[in-house]
Amino acid sequence: MKMLTLLGSTGSVGRQTLDVVRHSEGRLKIYALAAAKSVELMEEQARLFRPAKVVMMDEAAARELRGRLRDLPIKIEQGMDGIINAVIEPQVDIVVTALSGRIGLEPTLAALENGKTIALANKETLVAGGELVMATARKMQCPILPVDSEHSAIFQCLEENPETIEKIILTASGGPFFGWPREKLAGVTLQEALNHPNWDMGAKITIDSATMMNKGLEVIEAHHLFNMDYDDIEVLIHPQSVIHSMVEYRDGSVLAQLGRPDMRLPIQYALSYPTRWKNPFERLDLRGKTLTFHEPDLVAFPALALAYRVGRRGGTLPAVMNAANEIAVSAFLHKKVSYLGIMEIVEKVCSEHQVLDNLDLGNILDADNWARGRAAELVAKFDARSSMHEPRA
Repeated sequence: MKMLTLLGSTGSVGRQTLDVVRHSEGRLKIYALAAAKSVELMEEQARLFRPAKVVMMDEAAARELRGRLRDLPIKIEQGMDGIINAVIEPQVDIVVTALSGRIGLEPTLAALENGKTIALANKETLVAGGELVMATARKMQCPILPVDSEHSAIFQCLEENPETIEKIILTASGGPFFGWPREKLAGVTLQEALNHPNWDMGAKITIDSATMMNKGLEVIEAHHLFNMDYDDIEVLIHPQSVIHSMVEYRDGSVLAQLGRPDMRLPIQYALSYPTRWKNPFERLDLRGKTLTFHEPDLVAFPALALAYRVGRRGGTLPAVMNAANEIAVSAFLHKKVSYLGIMEIVEKVCSEHQVLDNLDLGNILDADNWARGRAAELVAKFDARSSMHEPRA
């Protein structure tokens, strides 16, 4: 039996991870659950999975949850200290990092420093602190098992002969606006951006998919996870989301991993690795399917090109891009900026940043905080330009 701490249990990936645990026939058990402030759902999860510990980032949420769960012998903690405690416990074998945003960096480092296997569903952790995280994983000899469907696909394709790989090919659905010219994107509404054609994801990652920033973040993540040069990481639009990614070997052979667009499949593979468990989930049926591939439109979706530039520059710049994007996407979700305004803000914050190259947790967090503050200032300016965003609901 593998004992798990699940960070972000009330989010989309967290809920699907619990579904995998439920179908694991006793091979997985939850030690701790952690989330931000979804008290009602956390109570439901705690009563179903009976963890030893539950952590809420929000103090008021933790206080309310203590009252709701007072009939159960579950320890309720709060804040980042509580999350750190939940990942370093000696009983824990695997930490599933499904928190949204840069907040996953500190607990991931703490877990690695305490010898834990990481099942990584939080790409922002490697975008903001990839060099530091991977160095810690190597030092502690701790595996980082990718949960993102694309990186899981690459991981699976690399198992045979990783030393002979020539290129990684990341596939992208193209999101809800595939094929749209830039001028048409000026009128995008929040509802349209949240209407992903293939995947059921949380709001933030769904907007990132709509701008293609999500794929840009995945390029940087792949660079760190697989030690690949950016010139050897290619992105192709694959609207059907059947091939989750590919690797090309030096002899010209290309291996692809296929599956339904169901996050439970890469989650289960990470948690069952190095074996494969049978599951009851729906299987891929290729009959009648047509698979197509296209070059990404970097004019309509400049986030991808920006991510390549930022990744190549390195230092604190990826953390800055990620932080600015988190603020800008949140502003779009609250109808404070337009869809195109997201990238306008991110690009401006990146252009103003004075990059530091000697990375430690302190200067990564300092860069992150600066970028959030600067992006918030730009959001306030956008909010005053009513023509730049759709009317408030």
